[in-house]
Amino acid sequence: MEFDANVLEWTREPEQYKIDKDKIEIVTMPQTDLWQRTYYHFRNDNAPVLQLETEEKYFSFIVKTDFSESHHRFDQCGIVMYLDSENWLKGSVEYENDEFQHLGSVVTNRYSDWATTAIPADIKTMWYRFSRREDDYCIECSTDGLSFTQMRVCHMWEGAEKIKFGIYACSPEQSTFKAVFTDMRVTECMWKAHDGQAPDMERNT
Repeated sequence: MEFDANVLEWTREPEQYKIDKDKIEIVTMPQTDLWQRTYYHFRNDNAPVLQLETEEKYFSFIVKTDFSESHHRFDQCGIVMYLDSENWLKGSVEYENDEFQHLGSVVTNRYSDWATTAIPADIKTMWYRFSRREDDYCIECSTDGLSFTQMRVCHMWEGAEKIKFGIYACSPEQSTFKAVFTDMRVTECMWKAHDGQAPDMERNT
């Protein structure tokens, strides 16, 4: 499978964007976001999402994000697997202030959760690696595109068959910025099979 920019499909096409073979730019629109219910109790489902559809069960997708222009609280861009409004996941850096920002992931199986860690505000690029093993998924990040660190392992209840995956950018408050995506590629699954405790069904035989 190849990551072909020519066959990507929009879910909510933004007003301003540019798609080239090796670079994609998205200009966010104010009050755009992805979130479902938890804690805030509101439901936002209007962020632009650009994705590739596949039935491949084992692969990794790698992309470099540049968010140098982000400047307002919650400005964000990153990787996404958006199936529908209640079944999706994303990984991104969200701007907070001049001192720090949130590197995090959201997994939504009807209700959203949000796992984050604070990183310095002067980090303006981040690599992500999104990997699939059937209906289980892994999100990793890297500052150099070489050494990746695990952010999240999760299960998607509606993610066992055909899926869509790709990139997104949004500005939940009154803001707009240009997000830049480069170095996009699909590889064999870099998230290897678990080497450790056997599954329960194997240990009990």
